[in-house]
Amino acid sequence: MESLVEKLLNSLSINSSASRVIISIAIILFFGFLGTRVTKKLKLPNVTAYILVGILLVPIWTVIPAGISGIIPNSIIEGMDFLTDIALAFIAFSASEFFRFRNLKDAGVSVIVITLFESLLASILVFFICKFALGIDTAFSLILAALASATAPASTIMTIRQTKAKGEYVNTLLEVVALDDVISLILYTVAISICLALKSDGAGISFETVGLPILKNILCLAIGFGMGFLLKLLLPKKRTTDNRLIIVIAVIFLFCGICSLMDQSPLLGCMAMGMVYINISDDEKLFKQLAYFSPPIMLIFFVRSGMKFNLASFTNFSLLGYVPLFVVAIVYFFVRIVGKYGGAYLGSTVTKKDKSIRNYLGLGLIPQAGVAIGLAYMGARILGGTDGDNLQTIILASSVLYELVGPGLAKLGLYLSKSYTNNIDEIVPIPAVDINTLSPVDALTMQIEKIREEYKKESISPEEDAFNEAIDDYYDALANENRSRFINRRRR
Repeated sequence: MESLVEKLLNSLSINSSASRVIISIAIILFFGFLGTRVTKKLKLPNVTAYILVGILLVPIWTVIPAGISGIIPNSIIEGMDFLTDIALAFIAFSASEFFRFRNLKDAGVSVIVITLFESLLASILVFFICKFALGIDTAFSLILAALASATAPASTIMTIRQTKAKGEYVNTLLEVVALDDVISLILYTVAISICLALKSDGAGISFETVGLPILKNILCLAIGFGMGFLLKLLLPKKRTTDNRLIIVIAVIFLFCGICSLMDQSPLLGCMAMGMVYINISDDEKLFKQLAYFSPPIMLIFFVRSGMKFNLASFTNFSLLGYVPLFVVAIVYFFVRIVGKYGGAYLGSTVTKKDKSIRNYLGLGLIPQAGVAIGLAYMGARILGGTDGDNLQTIILASSVLYELVGPGLAKLGLYLSKSYTNNIDEIVPIPAVDINTLSPVDALTMQIEKIREEYKKESISPEEDAFNEAIDDYYDALANENRSRFINRRRR
């Protein structure tokens, strides 16, 4: 059967493959945008809209009219596989912005201990429940356990920005989130190596099945570190902002190509690249410019991920181990929450953190999306077949649930830890009142004006502000160049 795009173009006697690709991408972008209009009203992250739109675009939902297999041709969905590595590289590079050595040095060992507790406990609980309670095979349980350690820093950071939260709780949360995905990537690397060994035909655990993949990942990590220094050399302060964006994208693409040659994920190396760059340059603006450039790529990646969601196996009681697939997804959802919260509580207790951190830190670690979805896709490639589809289905289904409840729980943690307040007098202090010079009404008027000024500042995101500044710098440089040419012409 033909897809809707193919049927439409064939009816118009258009056989151009370029038209199929361009129209399909346009449809993905347009429907992804429409999805965000709905989630914005519900105050949900954009990634939730993208995944749900992808699910709605798959063939099972588009069987009417008869003879149409789906909206987007399957060949185009599969042909965009390369975009996954690029999107994962952007996700990893962006996440590394928060991995600053000076922050970790100020925090001391406590943040490392808390992160190890919350990430490892979540992984251990998921593995034992999946392996021994649900009867899932060891390889699948290991990968699922490694994915359980990952969090979604974007949702937590967005909530912190919205509430203007600050204090020790917020600092600890941001530091834990920065370390969390690093540990997750390491766990995933080890888990996938063991999985390959277990699935090899009688080869078992050996250097070729376990040691070689780990060495390849270490090599990717080393290359990522080197490219972080290279990026600093290529981006001096005098470099115009438009060229800075071109160079960073070129370096990320080059690294993705190298990882693809070695058949490795670019995640760990790209995080190393960004970590090196932010620590030796302290250049936050580059990350914000990149974040403002990348939404179309992220949209296509997450919509395509939603298209890979196997709704049929999820609803038709497809078995994984001893239980239906949807039961595994629900169990994974709740067990990971218990592991994250319990691990954060134990880690905070061991490091003797304040009770506001000990009791509520786990609430800010619930969201899970970008890194976990990317790793699930990489794991699905390796597992292949039904196991690969099942892995993606579980992670996508749970990610939607996490993104539905995660921001609310993070906000609850910020509120209970008293990291922000709804008291207007604490948010914007009333100016000191002198009876002879300023009346209470005037003081209240000044307070309202201050709130308006703050609102105007927040109406533009830091990413948009950085991108607008880059555009202004570009036109200023262009104007200066034209002015220099005019002066030189007159001198002649």
